[in-house]
Amino acid sequence: MSEVVELWVYLSSTPLFGLTATLVVYVLAQASYVRLQQAPWANPVLWTVVIIACVLLVTGVSYPTYFAGAQFIHFLLGPAVVALAWPLWERRAALGKHWRALLLAALAGGLAASGSALALGWAVGLPLDVVLSLAPKSVTAPVAMGIADKIGGIPALAAVFAVITGMVGALSAKYLFAALKIPTDPTGWMARGFSLGTAAHGIGAARALQVNADAGAYAGLALGLQVVLASLLIPLAFRLF
Repeated sequence: MSEVVELWVYLSSTPLFGLTATLVVYVLAQASYVRLQQAPWANPVLWTVVIIACVLLVTGVSYPTYFAGAQFIHFLLGPAVVALAWPLWERRAALGKHWRALLLAALAGGLAASGSALALGWAVGLPLDVVLSLAPKSVTAPVAMGIADKIGGIPALAAVFAVITGMVGALSAKYLFAALKIPTDPTGWMARGFSLGTAAHGIGAARALQVNADAGAYAGLALGLQVVLASLLIPLAFRLF
């Protein structure tokens, strides 16, 4: 028992804690996710976040201490997003055929995501800076933070909204697509993946990739398009209006 206590004291004060805790919790959450036949509510990202947050609260380990180790995993987010280009390259013929429709869908989806969040925020009387933080909620968190900072929002709050949006999308997409009777043929997987990547960015794309390769590829495309379009158009729109 004393050896376990000594190991905990050592890990909790070094960068190894964040790295070790994240890897162990995620591996266990992923194993449970597979065992539960990839049920949306068992999403390993969701439960890893919840469990790590609870561990930090119970043990009193500060977030900077945790992130000193977790930053090594955080660094891999960039290469992971870039790696989504390979499935798109394999489907370049289909992209060349449907690029106009996909671009129009990305514009419409981004407008709906941002516009509906702003309208709801104003309708319930949220403070202006909080409302502005909602505008980039369907863009991956680092980009959402940058956009929020440009338009007068709160970057940290924008990151929270982005993560919550991704989680909600990943958890609800299966049931929503079933209710809308979107098929699971190649065209249906394209529609499912693209809409999930548009609404729920990286977390949605990861969920789509776990379910179907075509859905994952088009979710990655939607994620990339939203990053580019939102970065250009949201600040421009607030500057003009």
